[in-house]
Amino acid sequence: MKQLNLILFTLLLPVCMMGQQRITGKITDGKKRPLQGVNVAIKDTYDGATSAADGSFSFTTDVKGVQYITATLLGYTTQEQKVFINGALEVNIIMRNNVNDLKVVTITAGSFEASDEGKTTVLKPLDIVTTAGAGADIVNALKTLPGTQQTNDREGLFVRGGTGYETQTYIDGMLVRNPFYSGLPDQPGRGRFSPFLFKGTTFSSGGYSAQYGQGLSSALILESTDLPQRSSYSLGASVIGISGGLEELSKDKKGSYGIEADYTNLGPYLDVLKPKYKFSANPVIMGGSANFRRKTSKTGMLKFYGYANKTHMGTIRPSLELPGYEEQFELKNHNIYTNLTYKESLGNDWKFNAGLSYSTNVDKIDLDTLNKSTPAKIKNQSELAQVKAMLTKGLGQYSLLRFGGEYQYSVEKSAFNNWPANYVDNYTAGFVESDIYVTPRLVGRFGGRVEYSSVLAKANVAPRVSLAYKLTGLSQVSLAYGDFYEKPEQQYLRFKPDLGYMKATHYIATYQWVAKHYTLRVEAFYKKYHDLVKTSPDTTTSGTGYAKGIELFWRDRKTIKNTDYWISYSYLDTKRNYLNYPFEVQPDFAAKHTFSVVYKYNIPAISTNLGITYSFSSGRPYYNPNLPESKFMSEKTMTYNSIGLSASYLTSIRKAFTIFVLSVSNAPNFKQVYGYRYSSDKLRRQEVVPNIPRFIYLGMFMNFGIDRRQDVINNL
Repeated sequence: MKQLNLILFTLLLPVCMMGQQRITGKITDGKKRPLQGVNVAIKDTYDGATSAADGSFSFTTDVKGVQYITATLLGYTTQEQKVFINGALEVNIIMRNNVNDLKVVTITAGSFEASDEGKTTVLKPLDIVTTAGAGADIVNALKTLPGTQQTNDREGLFVRGGTGYETQTYIDGMLVRNPFYSGLPDQPGRGRFSPFLFKGTTFSSGGYSAQYGQGLSSALILESTDLPQRSSYSLGASVIGISGGLEELSKDKKGSYGIEADYTNLGPYLDVLKPKYKFSANPVIMGGSANFRRKTSKTGMLKFYGYANKTHMGTIRPSLELPGYEEQFELKNHNIYTNLTYKESLGNDWKFNAGLSYSTNVDKIDLDTLNKSTPAKIKNQSELAQVKAMLTKGLGQYSLLRFGGEYQYSVEKSAFNNWPANYVDNYTAGFVESDIYVTPRLVGRFGGRVEYSSVLAKANVAPRVSLAYKLTGLSQVSLAYGDFYEKPEQQYLRFKPDLGYMKATHYIATYQWVAKHYTLRVEAFYKKYHDLVKTSPDTTTSGTGYAKGIELFWRDRKTIKNTDYWISYSYLDTKRNYLNYPFEVQPDFAAKHTFSVVYKYNIPAISTNLGITYSFSSGRPYYNPNLPESKFMSEKTMTYNSIGLSASYLTSIRKAFTIFVLSVSNAPNFKQVYGYRYSSDKLRRQEVVPNIPRFIYLGMFMNFGIDRRQDVINNL
């Protein structure tokens, strides 16, 4: 596979020097006055320009056929114009004022909104998924934002002193129970979802809406795409696998369906780039997905998305407990997820949203000390069925009221060498929330959520309040307060279902300044934990903790020509008394200081984008059993450093839109130590390190029928 991609890259690269077409035009407002600084581009490509003082623009492109040219400017509605390119073309665009964007304040406390429409956007979807070193995994890209931790040895998104379990993922309002692939020890699985499936992303690091529950710390809210522009099909080949798919738009342009399949096998790659620990079963993933979209009316849309995949992998590493022996960990996983949603405007400012979802996840794990003991077999199975409905009523020009409810039926089954530990939970919740605009500059969001869990046999009430005030046309301040509850993790409820809810109370203050090419965001927070799970001396929900800190985000898209960069910094002071901790102490997943710089450089003349990402975090605590209890978690790991590099080249080969991509994670091969494990006799210890410290990716992808090269970048 690697040789094939190198040959294709070498043979096809000269084809990039094809004839280019020049696109020119002028941008004006509704009164025919020229507009400067409008971003004009061909949709889903890097080809574009910024309008001059007289409103004129000019750029070249090698794409042909039917395309869409977009024009965006803060304070104006985004314009999208269909064109046919087959040579030089002149396009004139009229921009319309967006009164809401110019004058109306929006809630931003604790939330990074990333959509094509929102003018309070900090990062757009394209920004999130093309970050060097992130491998286009949504969660890895979000780790460059303030509030997140570089916990690359365990699964999940760790936010503001919270564990990965405390962050929940939603697609079109529906909870996703297993958003990550199952991983090996110290090697967490990446996200299951292709980033280009979503047109909008909201990363809320606290204080999120009452629509969502069962997350103590954070919510990752994803909104799926609607109808495609036209039918297409795609093929891909890389050093780790192959993929293919099709997207068919109906003749009446009101519906579509799509299917995709992919096969990933790291075996040939690992034969060249040797991992630290050998694999007993090379990682293999086979998957497929299907989607269906149908406009039911001018304002109604029915969406279905479902996928299934199977994973098999295993490692062998030296035994810490028995020197001279080896430990084998082998995993087989299969996962199914389905999501059906419907939305419609009912008239008189009423809107209706509803959804159904079903998912199942099965992990089969074999543990074995080779040639020493009888293998242990573990099977975990989770099933979740859910239904949710919400009504929204407009109240005047800006204000609105939303209310609704949801029901979840979950089955948790677990067996250790055929010893079962199972439970079933019926979870119900209701919520009501209103955005009240006192003036266009002052808005308040007031609401709450009521929840009941049958396995806990307990209910809770969670009030939530947010306020925002627009200081100037570009800046605003926001405040947020709220209570957030979550059931304990499944492994605790299986053996002791009479535990209570865990609870966190959030206090957040935000200042945000968003200009045409610049963004500044400063946020301070305090979070108080109650009723965390304790496992010593008995399993209870009596743990406590807190997290407080300050975060900074700066983005600049103008100072350096053809350059976009952002900087984020977080200071975190957090302590917990949970699990087997003897007292409140900084947990082993939290670093006091985290810092990231993301730099992207575009070379329009050759349709190439280059990127570099630097990430840093201070050392994290780890447990040394040779120290007295008073020194619990007093030692820290080395600092974390990583540099990721990426390069992407966009071109057309005959009728296929094509992209070549090269990306490298941890390019300098910095040593990264996440912690230490000790033997039960305390005499030996083992570093927790990445099995593949540096990963190199090379691929080529082709799409026929529509230019989805940027989507391919997003899916790498």
